[in-house]
Amino acid sequence: MILKINNLHAGIGEKTILKGINLEVRTGEVHAIMGPNGSGKSTLASVLAGRETVTVTEGEIFYNGKNLLEMSPEERSKEGLFLGFQYPIEIPGVSMVAFMKAAVNEHRKYRGLEPLSASDFLKLMREKKELVGIDSKLANRSVNEGFSGGEKKKNEIFQMAMLEPKLSILDETDSGLDIDALRIVANGVNKLKRPDSSSIVITHYQRLLDYIVPDIVHVLYDGRIVKTSGKELALELEEKGYNWIQKEVNQN
Repeated sequence: MILKINNLHAGIGEKTILKGINLEVRTGEVHAIMGPNGSGKSTLASVLAGRETVTVTEGEIFYNGKNLLEMSPEERSKEGLFLGFQYPIEIPGVSMVAFMKAAVNEHRKYRGLEPLSASDFLKLMREKKELVGIDSKLANRSVNEGFSGGEKKKNEIFQMAMLEPKLSILDETDSGLDIDALRIVANGVNKLKRPDSSSIVITHYQRLLDYIVPDIVHVLYDGRIVKTSGKELALELEEKGYNWIQKEVNQN
């Protein structure tokens, strides 16, 4: 079990958004979390990443058997947790090469490994760029500065490839992408799938799941996971919409 969430309640300010999340993710699995706007999807991603804007009021989260809520965001990253943001930030003046070299070597240091030499690092970058189909021009610029929405998302998949996380959380990574960019991003995610790693794909639309096929689909509604099933659930949501879920919840 790579991730276990028990009765998670969390909110922003005085507003409670997550109202009792229970979720288990095993190693090697791809989970999709779907739900209408305002259901709590990005709040859940923020809790897992350790963002200070969100306050956990109840519940527990275990990541690889460790208490995730006791870890700083930096510790979570070094332990192999990766968050792909819905809106990646720009870091002007910091080159992608310098940024990724610092990140990779910090992770290696945490694991008791020697830092990569300049030549080994550049070799690794070339391999990962080819693997996920990222244009070399992106890697030679400042982090996300002047990037289009699609370029920012492609860049996040490249970062994911470089860091080789154990658990990747992709928060609406399909937001604002055209079909070509969506395919590139999804192709990168699929190529990075390993038996010893897991992914949580958070999305509003079924279209991303045409390219990234989940093992398990959850529906998050009004702060709770109200339905869990196989990939066919995403197709059912595409056909019926979220009103169907709302009616079912109200009936229960």
